[in-house]
Amino acid sequence: MLNAQSEFNVPRRRWGKSELEIPVIPYGTQGFGNNFGPVSDEEACQLIRRAVDIGINHFDAALCYGDSQRKLGVAIKNGTIKREEIIISIRVCCERNYEWNGIDYTTVDGIDHSADYAIANVEKQLELVGTDYFDVVFIHDPREIDPTLAKNGTFAGLLELKNRGLARNVGFAMNPHDFHLQAIETGDVDNLLTFNDYNLFGQSAAESVLPAAADQDIGILNGWSIARGLLTGIDLSERDQENSNIKRATQMGQWCLDKEVNLLAVALQFCLREERIHGNPIGSLNIEQLEMNATAVSQPLPDEIIDEFIEQKF
Repeated sequence: MLNAQSEFNVPRRRWGKSELEIPVIPYGTQGFGNNFGPVSDEEACQLIRRAVDIGINHFDAALCYGDSQRKLGVAIKNGTIKREEIIISIRVCCERNYEWNGIDYTTVDGIDHSADYAIANVEKQLELVGTDYFDVVFIHDPREIDPTLAKNGTFAGLLELKNRGLARNVGFAMNPHDFHLQAIETGDVDNLLTFNDYNLFGQSAAESVLPAAADQDIGILNGWSIARGLLTGIDLSERDQENSNIKRATQMGQWCLDKEVNLLAVALQFCLREERIHGNPIGSLNIEQLEMNATAVSQPLPDEIIDEFIEQKF
């Protein structure tokens, strides 16, 4: 159960036909996977508990997110959280090798699109996290889509996992729009994750992926809603101002300072206007970042502020 007394009011949305109700800012577990700074097991457990208490109980995890899955497993196994309190989405990475906790996914060429590999991969992740099911299993960022959709390919493995109850919903997490459209055409996709194509820098996902997904009631996660931190209002003066996105983010940040509004809130609430997007996963390194993200979606900005921001055409 979520803490009804939370001082935050993180909105929730129905995640398509999965019928899961998720917070609009799921926790991207790369935040405590040590990829952006060290986070101890104790600190990770505190983060996970705090996230659940303030209404962010969906954890989006992957083996390529440092050792975050192991830490999520620690939190479950030591009683920091109960499995029934949380929603977990994970990934099958077809071209990664891992050697954590006895997991060794080494293949001859480093890539394996077989159904058997996908099943074995998820079974090992279930063991690592300490659960008997995942709410959603994604195929993570494939370089090619056709091998994943082939007979006895990766997606067939996910469908078998769903049939066995180990994955309650299945889908893809990737960027190319044509890959998404091919996956949607199967009619078997429950959830999708897009990335870097719906934020203040651009909204190309709205041109094809979002309408196609909505037609089949597919739940959507929107990765990179804050462009890996560029759209949070952080000081970018030491960054390469010749980079177009950094230059634009700097201008956006200054406009928000002049208007006495928070760029992070503008960035996230802009994405929330798109109702075909159900969640915008964000990784937090510490409780301060976690609460900043929660605040940014808990305190609605006036519509005219976001409208005026959009009119600037940065």
